[in-house]
Amino acid sequence: MPDNSSYSDDDTRDAWERFVSSPKDVDKGPAKVREEIFDSWRRSMDSGVDASRQSANKVYDENEFFLRRERNAALRRAASAAFKRLEPHLKEAKTILILADDQGVIIDAIGDRRVLDEGQEIHLELGGDWSEKAIGTNGIGTALKTGRPAYVHASEHFVEGVQAWTCAGAPILDPFTQAVIGVVDLSGPPQIFRQHNVALVMAAAREIEIALAEQKQVERTQLLEAFLMSDYGRAHDGVVLVDQTGRVLFRRGLADDLLRRAKELTVGHKLLPKLEGLSDQDIPKLLPLSVEAKGVERLKLEGVDRGAALFLRDKSTLQRKAGETCKIKPRANVAEGQSQIVGSSPKMVDAIGLAERAAQANVSVLIHGETGVGKELFARLIHSRLPNDKAPYVPVNCAAISGDLIGAELFGYSEGAFTGAVRGGRAGKFEQANHGVLCLDEIGDMPIELQPYLLRALEQRAIYRMGENVRRSVDVRLVAMTNRDLRQEIEKGHFRRDLFYRIGVMTIEVPPLRDRGNDIVELLEHFSQHYAEESGRPPMTFSDKAIESLLRYQWPGNVRELRNVVQRFCLIKTDSFVTERDLPPEILEEFDNEDADALEHILGGNSGDLESIEASAIRRAIIAEDGNLTKVAQVLGISRPTLYRKMKRYHIRKF
Repeated sequence: MPDNSSYSDDDTRDAWERFVSSPKDVDKGPAKVREEIFDSWRRSMDSGVDASRQSANKVYDENEFFLRRERNAALRRAASAAFKRLEPHLKEAKTILILADDQGVIIDAIGDRRVLDEGQEIHLELGGDWSEKAIGTNGIGTALKTGRPAYVHASEHFVEGVQAWTCAGAPILDPFTQAVIGVVDLSGPPQIFRQHNVALVMAAAREIEIALAEQKQVERTQLLEAFLMSDYGRAHDGVVLVDQTGRVLFRRGLADDLLRRAKELTVGHKLLPKLEGLSDQDIPKLLPLSVEAKGVERLKLEGVDRGAALFLRDKSTLQRKAGETCKIKPRANVAEGQSQIVGSSPKMVDAIGLAERAAQANVSVLIHGETGVGKELFARLIHSRLPNDKAPYVPVNCAAISGDLIGAELFGYSEGAFTGAVRGGRAGKFEQANHGVLCLDEIGDMPIELQPYLLRALEQRAIYRMGENVRRSVDVRLVAMTNRDLRQEIEKGHFRRDLFYRIGVMTIEVPPLRDRGNDIVELLEHFSQHYAEESGRPPMTFSDKAIESLLRYQWPGNVRELRNVVQRFCLIKTDSFVTERDLPPEILEEFDNEDADALEHILGGNSGDLESIEASAIRRAIIAEDGNLTKVAQVLGISRPTLYRKMKRYHIRKF
């Protein structure tokens, strides 16, 4: 940690100016700049932060800010004692003490009134967003990003408009999970520059963590007492107590085998979403597949719901096979036959079971999986299990609609809302999906500026058409789908964290085909039978060696690629027996053909799936260039990071 004598504002500002003007020319941190500061500068630059900006962003929506503070009520309560104790010492010290949440948004601030007023100019105030990805290097955002205390002085800030300030931040850790849940920060003009400022905020952070732990302990004790005093306290052996946030506080009478299969029952684990808004009928449907609730008892403290007791029984013997649960009936008023999800591997059984539970629980669902795994079938499965047979099912591909039109597509528009608007206006997909399912495919591609409106529609269960102020209530079950890692998209600033938690109350992971074992054989038989019925010819059968090769293949295009392979056999083979010699070259990995690099060869011998074509091209380039990935990237016309990402996606090894 630098002291007053070692820090030179002129040297630091000179290093900052050189870095922001020519970042590629600076290979390592300047001698006068601390390593942790220079690393943060790099992250800020990579995140696209504008170094010339003059202030942070701010949450202006009062409702959104209120909900944010409500979500962090326990953190604010734990911080209140420390803040109250320190407040008298800050009033004339040209210093303010700040509490920020796990996204770097300021939720409480106290201290010198003049400094609080000056902070408003840069949005160092309630609602200000001081995450590193939004405003660059600063005490709050850098402590949040690194999980370590951060001291940032004057020109060490990445953004020019903040360089008239000094700040010291310390992360606050959850006493159960040790995850960073907030930051306590001391800020003011450069004159408050002191090394012991870091010690002060670290001490405050520890005090807040102790208060949080004490809160949890008191709450745990009170809930246990409430449970033991209830009529159920002695009546059941297998019981789990959860607090109002859905976190496990206590358990007893559960079999060891059940605990091994259901890690979610560990004390401190978040077993359920926030209980507020969940009915007693919803809660059992959100439990792990391996357990079943025989009953739910709400636990009250001073007349207010503060948790629940869940009485469990082992459900391992009650699991049904996938084939018994995955029939999908046709949609009302749609000319289609019955569909089916084929597979009995454990991961598919779990995914199908979760989808069926999701249909029973009135919660938003996020379906995650690679391209081609069949995510829409799971959305259709949820829809087909709704009590109302005529409930609408409205699919929307967020990646297929331009950013300018997606708002009108989702929410509708009034007459004259924009050039080309139809007379009388038009209802959007939300209204069309009323009392049914709205399926948003590729939700990771939704423009960031539209995401707050989607969040508001889901929370308020109402929409406003573009160009009008009429509130329209909607009752929509949202099913979102993506092949992206939305947590990474959040870190990149491409997806809102609050929207992620709103749409992902229940997340279904659809496994890739390479992880489904003998499901490949079941799918071969299923598609062979399907295309045989279409073409009026006998179903395809496969030699043992052909099946061995198909089981070894990584299937980058997943079920869609396998379906295309079977369809290709039905179209080009004159008989119905498939041998190893009939398989496409990318499955056999026959790269020694002298024409292997020809596009006609790649396309002609491939299943036709875009992902498998791309994977095949990468494999061939690696062979041709003797594993030199720099040359491979040049040949394919892509960057090396892109090549590495695609190799990871398609499970391609260098050799």
